[in-house]
Amino acid sequence: MKSVEARLAKLALKGDQRAFAELVELYQDKLYHMSYRMLYNRQEAEDVVQDVFLRVYKNLERYDDTMKFSTWIYRIATNLCIDCLRKRKPVYSLDAESGEHEGLDGYAMIPSDDRTPESEVLLSDTQRIIHQAIATLPAKYKSVMVLRYLEELSLQEIGDVLEMPVTTVKTRVHRGREFLRKKLEHKL
Repeated sequence: MKSVEARLAKLALKGDQRAFAELVELYQDKLYHMSYRMLYNRQEAEDVVQDVFLRVYKNLERYDDTMKFSTWIYRIATNLCIDCLRKRKPVYSLDAESGEHEGLDGYAMIPSDDRTPESEVLLSDTQRIIHQAIATLPAKYKSVMVLRYLEELSLQEIGDVLEMPVTTVKTRVHRGREFLRKKLEHKL
């Protein structure tokens, strides 16, 4: 039996705007959260989500309804996030320790773009430290770690989304965890 998303995609392909609107409603928040966790920039995450739905709309005929719709749309979003990360050009190394503030690197000095008093109270120091460490991961590890631990996808689902073998996903998860362990060993 076909999934609801596959039926909606088929209807949208035939021109049903309500069906496409339902797909947007089903995925926009999930894709935004995944994109934000990879990019740590609200505007870029919003742009990625908008671009995802433009691409989905233009390429609905390319969707293979034998695979999960979620896999297809997450693949598009992940690839756009990776492209966005690659386009970023750091002006200086954020990994370098700040000369003015002993013990702090550049990442600790960047304020969040959407901090509110409520979110500060809710976001524990540990979570903030972990999110900062994830932000320092190279793109190929960051995408895997976000999909695995923040989006809670299985290794197979990550392999499907990123179009790579599960063994490669396992390796990147392991290396990403090692990278985070080294970054966090003195902070936690």
